[in-house]
Amino acid sequence: VQLMYNMDQCMKCPESHYANSEKNHCLQKSVSFLAYEEPLGMALTITALCFSLLTAVVLVVFVKHGDTPLVKANNRTLSYILLLTLFISFLSSLLFIGQPNTTTCILQQTAFGILFTVALSTVLAKAITVIIAFKATVPARMVRWLMVSRAPNFIIPICTLIQLIICGIWVVTSPPFIDQDTHAEHGHIIIVCNMGSTVAFHTVLGYLCSLALGSYTMAFLSRNLPDTFNEAKFLSFSMQVFFCVWITFLPVYHSTKGKVMVAMEIFCILASSIALLGLIFAPKCYIILLRPEKNSCLGIRHKKNSRRSTNLNLVKY
Repeated sequence: VQLMYNMDQCMKCPESHYANSEKNHCLQKSVSFLAYEEPLGMALTITALCFSLLTAVVLVVFVKHGDTPLVKANNRTLSYILLLTLFISFLSSLLFIGQPNTTTCILQQTAFGILFTVALSTVLAKAITVIIAFKATVPARMVRWLMVSRAPNFIIPICTLIQLIICGIWVVTSPPFIDQDTHAEHGHIIIVCNMGSTVAFHTVLGYLCSLALGSYTMAFLSRNLPDTFNEAKFLSFSMQVFFCVWITFLPVYHSTKGKVMVAMEIFCILASSIALLGLIFAPKCYIILLRPEKNSCLGIRHKKNSRRSTNLNLVKY
């Protein structure tokens, strides 16, 4: 306990002050927050900007090669939506850095919840599209209608609307606000954003995890389907990483304070976004840029003929 001693009596220093080393005077605490100028804030800022730039480059590559079989086979519209969402998601992590205010406190959590909802519902739509195309038990006419009408794409606005309602209730009832942590660092008052309602925060996170679970289940069911450009395995891997990141996040987040707590949330946002970008789009960029012969109708026919001849040899044997 920090005390100020004066002759034969003592008194506790106010929350905004701390006792000096001689315990005979109270000193004003300095205000601190996760700033861009300090090493941790600078490292996180550079990471976010670099990966947002990388995402923009990948988006340009996909748009430039939008008419190739690989991009078409993996639903280019959904790929564009996912890449654009990841680009904004990387930039949204910058809301956590710098001196917080009421607006940024609200935007931090709502932007996080809505952007990841769009990303995960896009992954879910991708996985369901593969299921409908190759493993559907409904009549062929119904499958054709589902594919032509792009019904799986409606998953994105529906899932996002649910998250918008949850975030709206959160903002109206108990919104995030500016808070002061006077005990995290000696001699400093840490300015942080208090999430307001912990129930609402965990509801948003739980909804995201349910979307990730649904996406993983759909991708896992379609992982072995015979499509030349089947991305189900990469979708399931990305969802596994997403689960690991955010399941690890909760206990660590609640056991830290001050700037470390803020940095932990930024790290989880960046790590899960990098997982989606790397595991889903890196294999596609490898084929598009380094193995263009595989990204052609001729390459697909050659691969199918090779499989057919292999199967015939096995039958003969």
